[in-house]
Amino acid sequence: MTKLSVNINKIATLRNARGGNAPDLLKVATDIQKFGAQGITIHPRPDERHIRYQDARDLKNIVYTEYNIEGNPEPQFVNLVLEVKPTQVTLVPDATDAITSNAGWNTIKHQEFLTEMVQEFKRNGIRTSIFVDPTLEMIEGAAKIGTDRIELYTEHFAHQYGLGNKSGIDSYVAAAKLANELNLGINAGHDLSLDNIQFFNQNIPNLLEVSIGHALICEALYLGLDNVVNMYLQKLK
Repeated sequence: MTKLSVNINKIATLRNARGGNAPDLLKVATDIQKFGAQGITIHPRPDERHIRYQDARDLKNIVYTEYNIEGNPEPQFVNLVLEVKPTQVTLVPDATDAITSNAGWNTIKHQEFLTEMVQEFKRNGIRTSIFVDPTLEMIEGAAKIGTDRIELYTEHFAHQYGLGNKSGIDSYVAAAKLANELNLGINAGHDLSLDNIQFFNQNIPNLLEVSIGHALICEALYLGLDNVVNMYLQKLK
């Protein structure tokens, strides 16, 4: 079964909107795990507009499933990850002013830098994943870097699927097959939802984990968090 890691950034956004502690991020993370999710994902940014760096530290004592911290490996982020030591770090090349992640790494252009980062995290016992577009050259580059996993950036698939174009998954299938040949673990995330997750999961060989936040929280507003988590789990079987 593909594991479900729930990104709780949107919970932090809602909390920060009023300056208090409602909703309680730590309680939500605890509840999500009780509901059956196999991981918690956060993506702290330098401006702390949703997840705060202290949240990352506090969650360390709350997350008993898989703990995934995403972000651009700038010095402050690197220091945080080395301090917290999550299960996994996912390296994402997002700009400081980006609303959300919008591209994968060029693993050829940034090979030296990413190799250094991956080696540092792995020396500290942290599994590494690199956010990539479904491009064969980028998958090959990721393998040369020595990362444990890749995370396929799925915005293009989700957009095409929403238009009724199921062939939008073809590049992802090809990328996954190559990753399997190169002994890279496969994660995926961005704009995956209850509408498209089952089709994606059924077509990607050896998909280990999906990280879902925005869509899941939006769906939970109507259907309830417990219910939505378990709906995802059913579709991921």
